[in-house]
Amino acid sequence: MTPEELARKNIDRQLTDCDWVIQNVADMNISAGEGVAVREFPLTTGEADYGLYINGKVAGAIEAKPEGHTLTGMETQSGKYADGLPASVPHYMLPSPSAYESTGKVTRFTYGLNPDLSGEI
Repeated sequence: MTPEELARKNIDRQLTDCDWVIQNVADMNISAGEGVAVREFPLTTGEADYGLYINGKVAGAIEAKPEGHTLTGMETQSGKYADGLPASVPHYMLPSPSAYESTGKVTRFTYGLNPDLSGEI
């Protein structure tokens, strides 16, 4: 198992522990639960490791990195994901203001509407 696969395994476990439904993009059903995390989520600017749906609308994305990877500075990559959500996808806001960067051990939240609320969680 690669370090990034291990990170995704840990992220999957954490999301499941918080009652998120985890799905592959090919099997996507955004009505499967209140929170649905879709793996390898396609965007116009690339592919997020997870697209996060809350009540059927995109609320953010997660970028997975191997354990030990520095998450500070990853906001640029996550920001591209926030900007890459097509208007045709059900959403709360464009660009999506919420992004997470995670190693599965450490998670950082980036909030585009108020950067002062961003940081490690």
